[in-house]
Amino acid sequence: MQSFAIKSLGEGKFENPRKHSTVSDDFIPLYVSEEFMKACGHTSENDGDALYFQEAGPREKIFFDPAKTKVGIVTCGGLCPGLNDVIRSIVMELWHGYGVRQIVGIPYGLEGFIPQKYGHALRELTPESVSTIYMLGGTVLGSSRGPQDFSLIADFLHEQGINLLFVLGGDGTMKAAEAISRAVKEKGLVLSVIGVPKTIDNDINFVEQSFGFATAVDEATKAIACAHTEAVGMYNGIGIVKLMGRESGFIAAHAAVSLSLVNFVLIPEAEFTLRGEGGLLPALKERLQKRHHALIVAAEGAGQHLMPETGRKDSSGNVILQDIGQFLQKEIKAYFKEENMPVAVKYIDPSYMVRAVPANADDRVYCGFLGRHAVHAGMSGKTEMVVAKLMGRYVHLPFSLVTRQRRKLDISSHYWFSVLSATGQSGLKGMI
Repeated sequence: MQSFAIKSLGEGKFENPRKHSTVSDDFIPLYVSEEFMKACGHTSENDGDALYFQEAGPREKIFFDPAKTKVGIVTCGGLCPGLNDVIRSIVMELWHGYGVRQIVGIPYGLEGFIPQKYGHALRELTPESVSTIYMLGGTVLGSSRGPQDFSLIADFLHEQGINLLFVLGGDGTMKAAEAISRAVKEKGLVLSVIGVPKTIDNDINFVEQSFGFATAVDEATKAIACAHTEAVGMYNGIGIVKLMGRESGFIAAHAAVSLSLVNFVLIPEAEFTLRGEGGLLPALKERLQKRHHALIVAAEGAGQHLMPETGRKDSSGNVILQDIGQFLQKEIKAYFKEENMPVAVKYIDPSYMVRAVPANADDRVYCGFLGRHAVHAGMSGKTEMVVAKLMGRYVHLPFSLVTRQRRKLDISSHYWFSVLSATGQSGLKGMI
């Protein structure tokens, strides 16, 4: 058996105010046990090779006394649809489910932990203050990028009396949450740190689908449809749409499959060439000769091997990428000028529109479950873990697992072959 152990602050000594059952078939929801469940079936016929995960949900005994618990919520990194939904879900569950009355929002990401430097004031969160925030994009708490002094963060948490912290963010944020946990333990403090992984790129390790991804795909398809309209409206019209995806091409691939309009999908995982046999430009020429319009969707991290590195990094330490859309636009125009073939190229970059909109219905439901399960985990004393959905079940995953590497699209998978079939680009070099 391979299980993924979840750390705990200690044994629960308080009755869970959520009145569930310990008896089956009494038509009352059951408390979740501490047993590890077999969530992923078998990797072979030997039971010993099965994967086991701890199930998320309310426990019969909780670690924190709701009357004495003070909770902090912080959002970090880039914006993402659903952040406000998760905040709302956490506040509602803490207040109505557990009776916790001290809930504060940490403003502007990790900066909010260091008021002596940035001057951001904590925000009191109540059911009334978060009741309608699901209608807004972004995060009502604000966000920021970049590391801060984790020792100062631990001191701030101690001074404020916060003993349960919810951290919403992506891969870098989960690493920061892990560092906060270490700093807290080094100072001998008792504090639970629970993560809710967020990234519209869908690249969190072991998380099948991160919240906000479904909304991002919905919004991306709108841009793709507009680019297609622009392309067919001109003789030899070419539409280029750049979508988010630094290291993983899930949004570009998923959006392309959802519409039978895209002719070429470019992702970071599949290195393509421009000219020569199997090159994008000759394939684009062939497409125009047949149909006189074409549509290209490119993830932002695609084609970086064809351009010089910028040599710069953003405040989170990520390498600043070259603009694949502008690069393609320039190369396409130059190529067809050489071919003496007129083209009309339109480039659309909806990246910030895609990530700044409110969550759609599917993501709202998902965020609601994630927020509630995060509260159940935190109140029961779990720590250094995230809540995730795996094969239809909500489970606990340790920080060490989800921060181990970035999740990437497998170009040998049936999923990617479906993308190739939908676009007809399997002849391009580097696609398989």
